[in-house]
Amino acid sequence: MKKTDVVALGELLIDFTGSGVSPQGNPVMEANPGGAPCNVLSMLTKLGHSTAFIGKVGDDMFGRNLRDALVEVGVGTDGLIMDKDYNTTLAFVHTYENGDRDFSFYRDPGADMMLRKEEIDTDLIRGCKVFHYGSLSMTDDDCFIATKEAIRIAKEAGAIISFDPNLRPPLWKDNLDLAKERISYGIGQCDVLKISDNEITWFTGTDSYDEGVEYLKEKYPDLKLILVSCGPDGSMAFLGDKKVSVPALRNPNTIETTGAGDTFCACVLHHILEKNGFDFDEGELKDMLTFANAAASIVTTRKGALRVMPKSAEVEEYMRRSGR
Repeated sequence: MKKTDVVALGELLIDFTGSGVSPQGNPVMEANPGGAPCNVLSMLTKLGHSTAFIGKVGDDMFGRNLRDALVEVGVGTDGLIMDKDYNTTLAFVHTYENGDRDFSFYRDPGADMMLRKEEIDTDLIRGCKVFHYGSLSMTDDDCFIATKEAIRIAKEAGAIISFDPNLRPPLWKDNLDLAKERISYGIGQCDVLKISDNEITWFTGTDSYDEGVEYLKEKYPDLKLILVSCGPDGSMAFLGDKKVSVPALRNPNTIETTGAGDTFCACVLHHILEKNGFDFDEGELKDMLTFANAAASIVTTRKGALRVMPKSAEVEEYMRRSGR
């Protein structure tokens, strides 16, 4: 019997987001716990799933705060390592008026990129139903080797494999050829691919999402489900010969988009766990996307992500009020 619904490996960091201006005229930054894999796990716990995280933070003030945040939201921390030699990674997020973001990272090195193969909690991976990862654990050799080993163990144990590239160009030190190579590896290993509109355009070289998905299907024939998230333009799901598109629920109270894609990804994994596989008809795919879009829309009205994920009842009420 599998002990944990979803295990994720990757980064756990502090997102510093703007919170006004001080009386002296200086920008005030709020230290929000974040990191895409942990945002995914946090949402899954709100939807009733058991989760656990594998990764590394510094044994410093920020790292301890992050560990406490995971405990607070119910994410298992047995696979979390507190490193005395490297500091916790910090990200400073600048949000533009249209909701787009720009990131400045303090990670040279950060503790998350120093995870080594021998430090992975293999029992956690062998005991999960779904294993999820992103590309930030692929930017440097040690953590890439650790990620590959974790994927190997998860596949061997029969877990569903989920990947969200979550491309952050500054972390690849302008070597986007290496980014493409390692993201290609990540796509080649997964059953479920959640990819954003700008990522699929960058990776496949076409502005047509349909053509991009066909390229992915041909190059990676083992892909089962492809999700394309398009922010305010909604989302699409491609499963076999099925294609479903659902418009976004645009919220006038949106303040930032941090964590929206992670929330969306978690909701998709939730439906896969509920279905115990990929036997979705088009109506069920539409319901899945509608729920995922609604949850992501709610998160855009809140600062941070990890601590502010909505429960299922809140998402369903929001859908009802929105006529979905």
